[in-house]
Amino acid sequence: MIFIFLDDFFEKDSYHKEFNFKDMAYSTEVRIFTKPKKASKAVALEIYKLIRHSNQPRFDIALSGGNTPQKLFKILSKKYKDLLPWKRIHFWWGDERCVSPTSDASNFKMANDLLFSIVQPPSANIHRIKGENPPEKEAQRYAAEMDKYLEKKNGMPVFDLILLGMGDDGHTASIFPGQLELFNEERFCVAGKHPQTGQNRITLTGKVLNHAKNIFFLVTGENKSGRLSEIMNNDEAAKLLPAYYIEPQHGTLIWFIDEPSAREIK
Repeated sequence: MIFIFLDDFFEKDSYHKEFNFKDMAYSTEVRIFTKPKKASKAVALEIYKLIRHSNQPRFDIALSGGNTPQKLFKILSKKYKDLLPWKRIHFWWGDERCVSPTSDASNFKMANDLLFSIVQPPSANIHRIKGENPPEKEAQRYAAEMDKYLEKKNGMPVFDLILLGMGDDGHTASIFPGQLELFNEERFCVAGKHPQTGQNRITLTGKVLNHAKNIFFLVTGENKSGRLSEIMNNDEAAKLLPAYYIEPQHGTLIWFIDEPSAREIK
């Protein structure tokens, strides 16, 4: 079933579609916007609404890496700097490259440069994956930190929100095709490698991702269109793609995508 309507928050040439797929039992929306920036603005607004409407003493959000969230971080640091209660927001990561926090490849560095250095949350609220540490030991340390600070459900830590991106190979966080066993992994966090480059990574595992209260996928660019089409139109092909297995057990999943990435969706 497909619903198409104008969203008054956005400019007149913007619209989003909402539709269900895979007969999912949980709440799922797919919103399509004309431009990447408008998709990022929509994500920022939803983050604002979630946090402002929350009566919890803290709000735990896991950030994504890659290039896609750069616009989102800039919007949050500019438009929402004085609107969000940064002192009660705790920041985590869905994955990290095993590099120094000063490396341009670091997901932490990107968030720090574009967001934290401007909105200045308390340093105790920033729970970074320490990519400079030995990968296996750091995965264990980060899992212990999640176990200590996050609420639990079914023995799994629960984030209020996880932001995810998707690579053009269908990977999400640092779970790549050929590594689908990580969706059945009981550990909260594991060390792994990029299948092509061999770069060491640390990632949250599938069960942790799927226990989040809210998951926002932000996906833009025509190079993602083939994988998105498979996820939304072709279950058999999509079974090879990690992003296909993001199914929050007790929460809401929203895809924020732009028209080029949605081009092949039927």
